Amino acid sequence: MKKYIIQMAAAAFALMGLSACDVETNEKPGGTEVEQMAGFWDVRVHEVNADGTLTQNAFGGSTYNLQTYNTVENTADKMWVNVSVGKKWSLLLVTPINYGARTFACQNVKAVYNSDDAGATVSITDGKVLEGQGHNLHNLPTDSIVFNVQLSTYPGKTYRVTGTRRSGFTE
Repeated sequence: MKKYIIQMAAAAFALMGLSACDVETNEKPGGTEVEQMAGFWDVRVHEVNADGTLTQNAFGGSTYNLQTYNTVENTADKMWVNVSVGKKWSLLLVTPINYGARTFACQNVKAVYNSDDAGATVSITDGKVLEGQGHNLHNLPTDSIVFNVQLSTYPGKTYRVTGTRRSGFTE
């Protein structure tokens, strides 16, 4: 008899536990409006020469961190770009995007933060997120990002930023 009481009590607790998991809303979880363009990126920065070629080891050839993410309004027409290139320059700005084409660009936008000059302006051209076109260290496909940047603190210089999205796994 004791065995049946224990089984009945266990069944009652299980039913109470399952009923506690009822969905309270019909909302489905989802990402942001710039989900396919947002991410953490490992990038390299090259200086673009006058003839269009790239310097091989601009800023020592190191890999830097870049983050792209949605604005507080969470709209599909702009995103934050946050990049720090060692002690050379760091910036944080909002840039207009074309989410459908996965492109972005801006002209003379005042950066929220620039380590060299708080009043600096930034221009980004030819910004693209290329889905599945990059490769991580294990040669698996991942998204890549590329754009040119000009800073008012370095007149006449153009830098090319290129990189791949982090997978989230140890690479």
